[in-house]
Amino acid sequence: MPKDGSVVRLDGQGKPLWLVLELTYRCPLKCPWCSNPVDYARDETAELSTAEWKRVLREGRELGALQLGFTGGEPLLRDDLEELVADARALGYYTNLITSGVGLSEARLSALKAAGLNQIQLSLQSSERELTDTLVGARAHDLKVKVAHMIKAHGFPMVLNVPVFRQNIGQVEDILRLAEEIGVDYLEFANIQYYNWAMVNRDELLPTREQLQAAERAVQAARERLGDRMTIYFVIPDYYEGRPKACMNGWGSIHLTIAPDGVAMPCQEARVIEGLEFPSIRDNSLAWLWNESPTFQKFRGDEWMSPTCRSCDEKEKDFGGCRCQAFLLTGDAANTDPACSRSPHHHLIAEAIAKAHAPGRRIQPLVLRNDRNSRLLGEGSGTGGGCGAAGRADLAVAVVEPSDV
Repeated sequence: MPKDGSVVRLDGQGKPLWLVLELTYRCPLKCPWCSNPVDYARDETAELSTAEWKRVLREGRELGALQLGFTGGEPLLRDDLEELVADARALGYYTNLITSGVGLSEARLSALKAAGLNQIQLSLQSSERELTDTLVGARAHDLKVKVAHMIKAHGFPMVLNVPVFRQNIGQVEDILRLAEEIGVDYLEFANIQYYNWAMVNRDELLPTREQLQAAERAVQAARERLGDRMTIYFVIPDYYEGRPKACMNGWGSIHLTIAPDGVAMPCQEARVIEGLEFPSIRDNSLAWLWNESPTFQKFRGDEWMSPTCRSCDEKEKDFGGCRCQAFLLTGDAANTDPACSRSPHHHLIAEAIAKAHAPGRRIQPLVLRNDRNSRLLGEGSGTGGGCGAAGRADLAVAVVEPSDV
């Protein structure tokens, strides 16, 4: 992947090296850990047009963006995807498609190859057909495995992304074997972060520390066995780290996300923070949004930090942690991320873990990400988690028969 020698500075006044385009929130799957807003279905604003996305691409390169991710929802639902990929490559981006694989046919792969797509990141939820299909609410497992082989046959570098949670963490060894059989270049076990739909389902998804340790041992053994034949990542949830993650390398530092309606954000989850206004590319230049908008300025530098963070000798490593997580757990995005053991709110993390694994707790079905659930959940207060005005009895859950895709 292309890299640039610029230094990432805490003041955030560098280049938006990573540009992420959420082309759509439409998706054929119903993953209960989806990072899209819980109330995505309430927004009637039209998606950006092809011409508007091309303007974003052009202005992004002018700002210095190099890495480009096409995501969603499912970006393959955009008929203009190949056109956008070709435009991006002509502008000099390194292009990455982040997809569920649903809709990725031989013809589509050939067209994307011709357009200049550099890399594909494919999601896989399990080594077992039944679990995958139940979790995503669609018969998708066999298709995903087939698509993985097709991606390799077309010569694309491939990242196989496996979201990790309680239901599949015991399958790490089986998934490793499947990835080896496919010939995966990069395998990422990404323990999910608890925002949006994952926050709604946190009690059911959060694994135990013992499960994580066992999974890590399996990954380390595979690394030693495979050597450089496959690069394997294992992303630990910061609930168990004691230190916050360096979220996006700092707010508005190198990451810039554009939502389907043109709203510009420092990360894909930022809309969970109530009280912030998120202006759109439809009304402003990308340069103004990145360099001058109050939203991007809000948590740059360190003046916003609490005394706990500002005096910390690690503030330029973790940048104060995640603003979205701070808001979701404490109600104030300027608070120290509760994932940090030095945070006065760290007890909230310990309490969440204890609640999820309380002896005798009744296991609840997973709330599926779909339009109906989104509208019901959106009727509650806030957008970051919980069931709002809707109880679980009102919502579609992951015990339903998967549909065809």
